[in-house]
Amino acid sequence: MIEIIPAILPKNYEDLKNKIALVRGIVPIAQIDICDGVFVKNITWPFDTDRDSHFHAILNEQEGMPFWEDIDFELDLMVADAVSNFDIYTKLGAKRIIFHVEAAPDLKEFKDFIEGIDIYIRENTEIGIALNIDTPLEKIFPLVNNVDFVQCMGIDKVGFQGQDFDEKVIKNIKELKEKFPDLTISVDGGVNFKTAPLLIKEGVGRLTIGSVLLNSEDIIGTIEEFRNLG
Repeated sequence: MIEIIPAILPKNYEDLKNKIALVRGIVPIAQIDICDGVFVKNITWPFDTDRDSHFHAILNEQEGMPFWEDIDFELDLMVADAVSNFDIYTKLGAKRIIFHVEAAPDLKEFKDFIEGIDIYIRENTEIGIALNIDTPLEKIFPLVNNVDFVQCMGIDKVGFQGQDFDEKVIKNIKELKEKFPDLTISVDGGVNFKTAPLLIKEGVGRLTIGSVLLNSEDIIGTIEEFRNLG
């Protein structure tokens, strides 16, 4: 069965908490999109303020992420400092962490970083890399064997929800599956009931869904409907 991952683009901590509350107990994991206003133009929690008190408390282990007892998280790090501040992001307790390859200026250094991640973290956290629509696939080929999955972006303007699906992602998925048949592929952006069957047909294992899901009047029913597609 296809894995459905709600995508949360949190304006602030309260928005983060409210949106997690909508899906906790319904799905095992949700994606939190973290945007710094540098790598992408959008800004989300925790960059919406000067590191709000909840963010500090989580880092200091004085509190956990909202509803952490009921749901796991994957962090989509649409930020310029993902590598340099990796230790900070791991303190948020994510089950999966996604790096955007376009944010890595030196691919060899990035590969060395991935290979050097502490074994304890690798045992407890899946590491993924995201690829924008127009980034040459060859850029991630040296990295695939060092990560757990690849997230193909289905939209052109990353860091924003509600955008049109770009069919070029289908070509990217086909090529990745031909070269790496066992690779777990996630698609984020533009996923809806029209595009999801196309992605599943190409072997996508995870669908990350934002506005279509969170704006639904029946979230449980919508998730089940997507799951039944696969």
